Amino acid sequence: MTSKIKKSSSNMSFSLSRWFRKISTNAPSAFIVIAVGISYAIFLFGGGLYTLINHPMPSAYVNGQFYFLYPDLGSQFIADTIISVILYALGFVGLLSIYQSTKSAYKPRQAYMMLVIGVALLLLAYVFLEGSISFKANGGR
Repeated sequence: MTSKIKKSSSNMSFSLSRWFRKISTNAPSAFIVIAVGISYAIFLFGGGLYTLINHPMPSAYVNGQFYFLYPDLGSQFIADTIISVILYALGFVGLLSIYQSTKSAYKPRQAYMMLVIGVALLLLAYVFLEGSISFKANGGR
């Protein structure tokens, strides 16, 4: 802290000075910063910014068919955003599970199960994301 702030904080009452010192030296934990950063990245990858700016429809019912995914690459429904954010989060949880499996090498059964679950989640997210992109690229067919 600078000397001017120290002087002003020393003139305050003890409890107020302690509160001021606690606030001025407080730093967010690394876990919170990383969790917010990853959540923001998943939100952007899923198309959240497009949804916030353009306010698309939630979904559509056209010619007797209900569409969750917009049948074109140029636009999207709110359901597109929700589905893609869930799938990206699922893939991230799979990567996290694979990483955690390497930490438990002293428990081979647990490491193997974590690895299998992580790979399954990652593949599931990949297959469904590719399927939704091919659905959109083929015009909803």
